Amino acid sequence: RMVSETKVVPAFLGGFICIYGLVSGFVKERLFLSESLVAMVFGIIIGPRVINIVDPHSFLNVERFTLEFARYVIAIQVMAAGITLPGRYIVRKWRTMSIMLGPVMIVMWLVTAGIIHLLFDLEFTQSLLIASCAAPTDPILANSVVKGRYAEANVPKNVRDALSAESGINDGLGLPFLYFALYLLNESYSTRHAIGKWFYWIWCYNILLSVAIGIVIGYVARKLLRLAESYDLIDKESFLAFSIGLSVFIVGILQLIRSDDVLCCFIAGHSFTWDDWFREETKDAHFQEVLDGLINVSFFVYLGTIIPWDQFNNAELVISPWRLIVAAIMVLLLRRLPVVVLLTRITPAFRNYRQSIFAGWFGPIGVGAAFFMEIVLEEIEADPVNYHLRSREIIQPIVIFLIFSSVLVHGVTLPLLYIGKVVRSRSRSFSTMSIRNGIASRLSFVNSREPPGVHGVQIPMMDSSLSDEFVETPHGKRDSRLMFSTSQPDSAETSRSSPFEGEKPDGGAQQPAAPLDLARTITIDETPKIARDQMDIHYRVPQSHLQYRQYVQNLQMPPSAIHGPGYSHLHPEVPMRSFSSQEL
Repeated sequence: RMVSETKVVPAFLGGFICIYGLVSGFVKERLFLSESLVAMVFGIIIGPRVINIVDPHSFLNVERFTLEFARYVIAIQVMAAGITLPGRYIVRKWRTMSIMLGPVMIVMWLVTAGIIHLLFDLEFTQSLLIASCAAPTDPILANSVVKGRYAEANVPKNVRDALSAESGINDGLGLPFLYFALYLLNESYSTRHAIGKWFYWIWCYNILLSVAIGIVIGYVARKLLRLAESYDLIDKESFLAFSIGLSVFIVGILQLIRSDDVLCCFIAGHSFTWDDWFREETKDAHFQEVLDGLINVSFFVYLGTIIPWDQFNNAELVISPWRLIVAAIMVLLLRRLPVVVLLTRITPAFRNYRQSIFAGWFGPIGVGAAFFMEIVLEEIEADPVNYHLRSREIIQPIVIFLIFSSVLVHGVTLPLLYIGKVVRSRSRSFSTMSIRNGIASRLSFVNSREPPGVHGVQIPMMDSSLSDEFVETPHGKRDSRLMFSTSQPDSAETSRSSPFEGEKPDGGAQQPAAPLDLARTITIDETPKIARDQMDIHYRVPQSHLQYRQYVQNLQMPPSAIHGPGYSHLHPEVPMRSFSSQEL
């Protein structure tokens, strides 16, 4: 059996990687399915529950192997997340990181614990222990919305960077939540002893020490690599593989001193690319992505083969399928989304509620949860006398089912978003046709945060009889950016006139309202890379006004000091400067 399994696993794993590779572009770029979902489904099929070709329990110590496998997968992924972030991102975006790693992560932990406590009849401390496994977001599952064609075309870069940074760093910061509950559950510790050990051993030794080591290792590695590259001592292959070797080295060193290796890998990766040099040098090389893909696919195939289906219905542990399904739905909906939406206005990375809803939904539970689950099982195994037996037995089915649900739901979310995007695009095309016919009231592309007065701006429309003058684009479509172009008035008299009421000449007859004195382009930007649909009205500041302001600054006195008949030549009649809808 041992020999048979070790031959079957490489055959099926290698065959899946080759076959999936042949259609991976279609699956990811057309169907928008994550490779993690496809790999897990394949693992379930070949696992003991379906055709029973591969059963890791028959030839592996599953708990120990899962712990080490997940450790190295996460270490390589968080190293990649730290490298791909823009230089000094954590320092420049400290406010966003403080919110996502502080209030948001605490609320995720407490909400998940409350749901588990409500549905599975557990003590709240035991619920906190299980919830600590699901508190971190997963950098592997988050790749579906931070990398790839769909992400680059539809997800703003500010959201992608925030999700990548959060998922990279909170896998390391999950240890304080886990050990807080674990120490409180230890019957040999008093509450004072548990909190004291949690502070000096977890926060000081694991968190702060790993951050310091990561900064030093990343800095030294960056200097050594630049030195070797400047003297032409390193070849291209070793240059590209340097970050992989660095992550494995950090895991080994931190395991020797028993500190937080995952957090250290992320900090070292970000310190390694602090000046953006390595990231710019390797942005066109895809070696990291290739290796990440192989490791991720392998792990989720393995995860599909070890799902404990028989433990999902256990009356003694108060576990049943309906409880697990309800818990998964409530966790995915309530764990993260509400708090991220509520904190939108104080989170600089999210510019509107649509971005915060998107970021709040994509906080998947994945490899990090399996890693923390195995840490808990290992700690309880080491001291089974001082822990409640039910804590060990119930943690695995709940955490594995939450991982399974997250991979399934987040894996099929992108196709639904793509379908919604197609429907919105068709609706937008109809609105654009209405605008072309002169119906300005259909301009509904402005941001919802803008004041309602922007929606009522009178917009000079082009006569539909001039439609033949539209310029044909290379794609055979009319350029909608030329639809609203108007000419700039030449006379100063026209510039003085109000855009909403006409002048009364000598005859007293009411004249038609003058067109808006703008620099005359209304752009409806439908580029998918724009963070949100928006209508920008651009204005031009006259050159005479700029010269006037510069003259005042040179005099170093307020404008009121040079008002009078002697300075009338410095006061040209210029229209009041307006602002774009986004500035408003």
